[in-house]
Amino acid sequence: MSQNGFYYDMTSCVQCKACQIACKDKNNLDAGICYREVNEFEIGKLPNICVYFISMSCNHCKDPICVKNCPTGAMKKRRKDGIVSVDREKCIGCRTCERKCLYGAPKYLGDKIRKMSKCDGCIDLINQGEKPVCVTACMTRSLDFGNLEEMKKRGMYNVDILGLPNPKKTKPSIVVKPKKRALKK
Repeated sequence: MSQNGFYYDMTSCVQCKACQIACKDKNNLDAGICYREVNEFEIGKLPNICVYFISMSCNHCKDPICVKNCPTGAMKKRRKDGIVSVDREKCIGCRTCERKCLYGAPKYLGDKIRKMSKCDGCIDLINQGEKPVCVTACMTRSLDFGNLEEMKKRGMYNVDILGLPNPKKTKPSIVVKPKKRALKK
């Protein structure tokens, strides 16, 4: 089985949030729900302060806890590329995946829909040979998506700077090109 994942270049991200906005727009998400979020971190002490940004969505883990804990099988991992998605027909909105996910990827779609949803890597676009909308919207080309082994050639895999809880447990599929200062907490 091949594993796809995201590549993120921290050195070129300017926190424009085009990736976050494009994702919200494509998925028609209500206020307060984001599949991809860009966050700012500040480290160091005056006069040596470093600011860096992290653009995160579902990590399409190699060993996804959300899939293991879904009681109906609505959360599933695609064999051909490792993309994790939600089958809304099977989802009962119990929110178990939301509670179990270490990274906050599954989102509850409110009291009207009462189902879970999450980043699926824009599976419809991937099926057509295109990139996810967050990748194409990124004006600095800080994001990419593709074969994880290829992405690993461009950055660091599962770096600690992301603050990902217990990455050895789920093996998140994200590769980062970090700012050097971000490595020095």
